[in-house]
Amino acid sequence: MAEDLGKVKTPRGRPPELFPLFASAETLPGIGPKAMAALGQLGLERPRDLIFNLPASGTVRRRITSVRDAVAPEIVIITITVDRHSPPGSRGRPWRVHCSDAQGNDLTLVFFHPRRDWIEARLPIGQDRIISGKVELFDGHAQIAHPDHILLPEDELPPGFEPVYHLSAGLTQKVISKASKAALQLVPPLGEWIDPQTLAQRGWPDFTEALQAAHAPGSPADLSPDHPARARLAYDEFLAHQMTLALVRRDRRRARGRPSAGTETLQRAVLESLPWPPTNAQSRAIAEISADMASEFRMNRLLQGDVGVGKTLVAFLSGLIAVEAGGQAVLMAPTEILARQHGRALEPLARAAGIRLATLTGRDKGDVRAQLLKDLRNGEIDILVGTHAVFQKDVAFHDLRLAIIDEQHRFGVAQRLELSAKGDAPPDMLVMTATPIPRSLSLTQYGDLDLTVLDEKPPGRQLITTVMISDERLEEVVARLQAATQQGARAYWVCPLVDESEVSDLTAAEARFQYLRARFGDQVRMVHGQMPADARDQAMSDFAGGAASILVATTVIEVGVDVPEATIMVIERAESFGLAQLHQLRGRVGRGKGASTCLLMYHSPLGDTGARRLTTLRDTDDGFQIAEVDLAMRGAGDVIGTAQSGLPRFQIGDLEHQAGLMALARSDARALLELDPELTGDRGRAIRMLMWLMQQDKAIRLISVG
Repeated sequence: MAEDLGKVKTPRGRPPELFPLFASAETLPGIGPKAMAALGQLGLERPRDLIFNLPASGTVRRRITSVRDAVAPEIVIITITVDRHSPPGSRGRPWRVHCSDAQGNDLTLVFFHPRRDWIEARLPIGQDRIISGKVELFDGHAQIAHPDHILLPEDELPPGFEPVYHLSAGLTQKVISKASKAALQLVPPLGEWIDPQTLAQRGWPDFTEALQAAHAPGSPADLSPDHPARARLAYDEFLAHQMTLALVRRDRRRARGRPSAGTETLQRAVLESLPWPPTNAQSRAIAEISADMASEFRMNRLLQGDVGVGKTLVAFLSGLIAVEAGGQAVLMAPTEILARQHGRALEPLARAAGIRLATLTGRDKGDVRAQLLKDLRNGEIDILVGTHAVFQKDVAFHDLRLAIIDEQHRFGVAQRLELSAKGDAPPDMLVMTATPIPRSLSLTQYGDLDLTVLDEKPPGRQLITTVMISDERLEEVVARLQAATQQGARAYWVCPLVDESEVSDLTAAEARFQYLRARFGDQVRMVHGQMPADARDQAMSDFAGGAASILVATTVIEVGVDVPEATIMVIERAESFGLAQLHQLRGRVGRGKGASTCLLMYHSPLGDTGARRLTTLRDTDDGFQIAEVDLAMRGAGDVIGTAQSGLPRFQIGDLEHQAGLMALARSDARALLELDPELTGDRGRAIRMLMWLMQQDKAIRLISVG
């Protein structure tokens, strides 16, 4: 990615003092080919990987003197005397070693498949041994199966709390623990990259101490993300990540853009055509975007807002700034249905402004496409609305000033860069999110962008009554729907995703379509992702125009579909949808003058997770609050979809529980770059080392821009 961000001087390679940490894990004691293969399954291929692979849990061991003191099942440390051996009487039976404690109480040690010479040498009759393992009761007798430790009386006792690492087949705790300790010895003395004030306020140890403490927890409390050692290491990860984003952001800002100063004439014409004025949040957003576009630096801004806050109007007005400055704008949508929806919704605004707006998708072919591309090249199209088709090489603009991406988590950083290459000079960039994202994830995914939040809904947006109802009352729902449609209401009926399968999804929609068609006749239409585009557009057009009153749909209508007359949303098997998805679907109604209702139809019995999702949605319409609950329930990767978002996977940092650290890391990274742009001071040199450690190699190339 970094290579595309401008001409850079190749930095010196990885510092030699880090070489041992980046060698093969086979250089560590106890790691042969088999253990290496097992470590590889866990993604632990170098000593560097092992130092950041912290214990996942721990084993508590209690020292007792009598078997009678044990509270089965618990792990104990006890001194025993070996009384006799009972080898297995037949194949598959265990070897038993009968022992007694200092008070003469019996304890049996059980081993499956032991070698005779090994077990008799380790547990000779008449000798004392220190044993540690889990005491269990079998037929009323105390026993320990496969003790964790068999020690001589003079040996050091095992710790009262022992760290436990994740394992894969062919790996033991002993092997990974020994290798981890050896890897820690390879960490060289390093300078401090954390701001001294932050370090003092938080009471964090230095980096090496933090690693040592995190690998040697003394109690379950030491495994907490809030423990100073773990919190510090999580912050180190976040700081390296945010420094990378800060460098990318700085590099983009250094790239000279072309000032695009608007005259406000076209914007004024559009605003005067609207039934009500923009909200304060919309006006503030336009002012920020206008100032960015008028500057000599490229704009890279994220426009984030809830359902129904008017992101599309802000995007269109931003596009008009580019047109007023003599250039063009492009609005990219993630799907064809949404691109065409945007095109239809924006056409009246384009007419009010007196400009030409066109839509380009993958289905535009032949002469129509050729003429459209010719007009685009000649500057006869002012604003283009499109899908991924805009990425194709034959799509050229006359003077592209602004690229607007309706992100919906489907365009990652790499695609943002690809789009920015259109035009002689890279255009200004405005990214819109269709779903509110918790701040911690927003900083992580979009930390290279400046942020504008729309936090007010325009007047005229209706409150939506949200109701939970069992699908056992299907007939009652249909009867009420019949009464409502007879009064002129229009309704969406969304069918569930089943096992994320398009085929199953299609079957569910088809079955419900046939059922409703039998009740409502020609008033019912259907849209789903497998339909030909023409048929899908026709069904949407019939519903939007009033020729149909019920639209049976899959989640293709989740984002952006705008039919103000639709006032009823029925979501079938609502418990199978994600919270953000449900919130988006509900946002398809309440867009006009009529009172609106969302029915969350669930299948009994409703589990705890499903119940929490639906009650959250019923009790609030705040998208950011819903997103926070979604994050707490599902985790960062699932909320956005890690594969789509490019969301980094942190080894130690926990975004759900350490969001505050991510925000602190962001402000610290930006502040450090302001103070030490080339990172040549003490902290700057230390942070370069951190970035090498955290494998941010490409970002290091951006430190010295040619």
